[in-house]
Parts: sequence; C-alpha cells; structure tokens
Amino acid sequence: MDRNILKNYARYIAFKGINVKKGQRVIIRTAPEQLDFVEMLVEQCYIAGASKVSLEWRFDPALRLDIAYQDIDELSSLDIWEIERWKEKSLQLPANIYLDSDDPDALTGIDTDKWAKAQQKRFSITKEYRDKMENRYQWCVAAVPGLKWAKKVFPGISDGEAIEKLWEAIIRCSRADVDPMLQWAEHNADIHTKCDRLNSLGLRTLKYKSVSTGTDLSVGLMPQMRFMGGSELLADGVTEFNANIPSEEIFTTPMRGEADGIVYATRPLCYRGVMIDGFYLRFEKGRVVECHADRNEDALKTMLAMDEGASMLGECALVPYSSPIRESGILFYNTLFDENASCHLALGDGYSSCLEDFQNYTPEQARALGVNESMIHEDFMIGSDDLEIVGITEDGREIRIFTDGEWDKEL
Repeated sequence: MDRNILKNYARYIAFKGINVKKGQRVIIRTAPEQLDFVEMLVEQCYIAGASKVSLEWRFDPALRLDIAYQDIDELSSLDIWEIERWKEKSLQLPANIYLDSDDPDALTGIDTDKWAKAQQKRFSITKEYRDKMENRYQWCVAAVPGLKWAKKVFPGISDGEAIEKLWEAIIRCSRADVDPMLQWAEHNADIHTKCDRLNSLGLRTLKYKSVSTGTDLSVGLMPQMRFMGGSELLADGVTEFNANIPSEEIFTTPMRGEADGIVYATRPLCYRGVMIDGFYLRFEKGRVVECHADRNEDALKTMLAMDEGASMLGECALVPYSSPIRESGILFYNTLFDENASCHLALGDGYSSCLEDFQNYTPEQARALGVNESMIHEDFMIGSDDLEIVGITEDGREIRIFTDGEWDKEL
C-alpha cells in the first residue's frame, strides 16, 4: 500500500477521528501487526498536539492461552496497577484509538462460560470509571489488516496478496483513498442533513419487515431520542470526533422494554473472537425470549445472558442497501465494516448521547428515561434488498423510512 495514502489515513484518524486536543494524552490499542502504520499514527497524534501517546497491546493467541490456563479467580481479577490505570483514565480523559485487526475466529472453541464469568467480574470493577468517562472523551475505531483476518476475507492467495487486498478494501471503504479530509467533511455533512430530517418527524416507533428473511419487528423510541450519525460532539458541546471509520449509519437508542416480534440476521456476527451465523431473535416486551443459530448457538446464548440488559436492544441503525461497503462485494467478518453494509440492531448498552441535551443527564437519569444498560454492545446485521421500515409518530401517522432496502424517496 502506498505510504502517502497510509499517512493520510493516519492523519485523518488523529486530526478528525479523535480530534486530538493540544496537550491531550492519547492511548492507541492495537495488535502487534502493521507496526509501520502504528508508527505513522503515533507521529500524527503528536503533530496534532498530543502531549503523550501510549500503546496498549492486544494479542489474541496469548489471550486464548490465558483463558485456557488461568483459573477463574485469576482470569477475573484486576491487578492494583490496572485499577489505578482506570482511575487515571477517568481523571485525565485521554483520547482512545482502537486499531482493529482481529482474527474473526481467534477464540473459537474456548470455554465461553469461563470467559463470560471473567468478563462479568472485570466489568463490575471498571464500571464506575466507565460511567465517569461516558460522553467526556473522544474515541475512534479504525482498522488495519491482520494476516489471519486477511486470509479469512481473501482465501487461496499468498499472505502478501491477502494483506494488500485487505488494505485496499479498508482504505477504499474508509473513504481514505483520495483526500480523506475532504471526503469525510462532505460525508459528515450529508449524514447530518439526513439526521435533521429524521429528527423533525417526531417518531416514536420503528416497524421492520422483510418477506425474504422473515423479519417482522416493532421497536419503540424515547420521546427524548434523536438520530445521530457521522461526526458527533462530546458533552462539552465543542469537541467533534468520528467514533467509527468507516461509518455509513444513522442510529439512535430505542426505548428499553419496547421491542416485539422476530428479526433474522443477514450477516455473521463475530462476537469476541467467535463467529455466530444463521441466527434469529424473537422479542417480547423488549427482551429476547427465543433464539437460534446455525453456528455457535451456545455463544449466542452466552452473550444474551451476560447481564440483565444483554438480551435487550441498545441501538437501531439505518444503512441503505446500496452502502459502498455492501457494494464492495466483500464480507469482512468484522462488525466495524459489516454493520456499515446493512441496517443493524445492537444488543446491550444504549447510547445516552442519543438523548436531546444529553449533557444534562447523569448515567442514572439516562437509564431512568429508557436507555438500556449492559456490559455488552453487540451489533448484528438485518438489512436486505426488500427491507421496509415504517416510522410511527406520536400522533399515529405512518411515515415510510425505508423501501426495498433504501431510503424512501420522500426522505
């Protein structure tokens, strides 16, 4: 991949993805692959004004061994220095970059029950610091190729060719091939215009229907909710950042407890290194009451049982079937990309930032209004070429939002 293109990609992540403030600290979480790009990104963060850039390493093969060999108490614990690091983050509010290059099958075959219990315990320790940080720091998820990921997406070719093809796909779908600063400025403006239109409608319910898949679902919306997409603002009302690169979605947080019907996934879900495929979920009064998966159903059920809110919805996202990511013809086996190829829903935690005047609400107040709470937030794709979405307003009017998988022409 051309180094100038990669440099521009790194520059966009630093300057607009997280939008580093002068004197702010930055943490980059990454796997030990694509070190040349990590070096570029570190430099761009410093050029943008970072006072200190730290790296946190993630290595799935070692994590797999940890899960296999550590006892549950050890696997569940946080050392004193780890807790102190969370405290420091909650005070300093560093900007966070997550470089995704994970093997989609990295944790297939692990003891999912053991790993789930460990995650539950660790989350209970860090939750107070997460709550203090909510809506107060910039974060950005972007991608770089990992070899096993590249070979999964492009099998049957050499390692080098697979890496290069995945780089090309990432850069193209991330709108970073030609002048990413300009491309993203135009893209964000288009998304914000669509959000303004949706927010003017006063929607209180979304009804999803697809004959081809069998989806027939109704989801309630909060009176205080708003649709968002593209760049967003922190609670300070000033700091703008792009949380996901790429991003084609317009999303909101639904009303906890108001989802009824059945929905079928149209793409696989990679849940923490385990691929779940061919699944459906049936909702009653907001909660999943029945599920099935052709592949890794146990992992799906474990995910739904992670906590009280894991079997409820935390996000409704609208993505046209003509999304450039779907039109690439590539199944990425990666939620960052695949969710932007299709309308999707998310199980688990909702976004309090989707409330109007969200900066005026504490996390507890946001939950009281109907924002779901959970330790997970897992997107799954439901889009199809015949998906219809109808919005119901507070006064009972029906407004067509999607027709045949696309934005209705009236929007």
